Amino acid sequence: MNSKMMAAVWTVLRVWLGVQWIQAGWHKVADGFDASGFLYGAIEKASGDMPAVSGWYAGFLENAALPNVSIINVLVPWGELLVGIALIAGVFTVPALIAGAFMNLNFLWAGTVSTNPTLLLAAVVLLFAAKGAMYYGGDRFLLPVLAKKMNEWKNNHPRKHIPKSA
Repeated sequence: MNSKMMAAVWTVLRVWLGVQWIQAGWHKVADGFDASGFLYGAIEKASGDMPAVSGWYAGFLENAALPNVSIINVLVPWGELLVGIALIAGVFTVPALIAGAFMNLNFLWAGTVSTNPTLLLAAVVLLFAAKGAMYYGGDRFLLPVLAKKMNEWKNNHPRKHIPKSA
């Protein structure tokens, strides 16, 4: 799964997924975004004979998301755009994949199928092949530098021994 040839395959999938996220987020950032209608629609999908949204999630949307819609109106478009940029550049690939998968899950829980299952599957596959997915990208160079800096910081800031109380 982590050969150079497979790394090329994972890179193509990673870049494709990044393009999907940029396409989803760019127009929301550029044109403005208001999640209110989406949230109200998802809450409505929790009723009826065959609800598409679980009651627990509708409760979350009604009691947590709607009162904070101004925050969601920033997080969703910028989250989509930044996940896309990170995946295309191959920097912070694993956090970007996790963030994208989490957004896909939330969209699915809100009753929106669309491309979300496909994008979620791609993210999960890439998480399993993370080493190969990061081989041709910025993480290949960035992560060793960050690890070195972290080790230097740990060596310069040793943990203080806290004696156990009797």
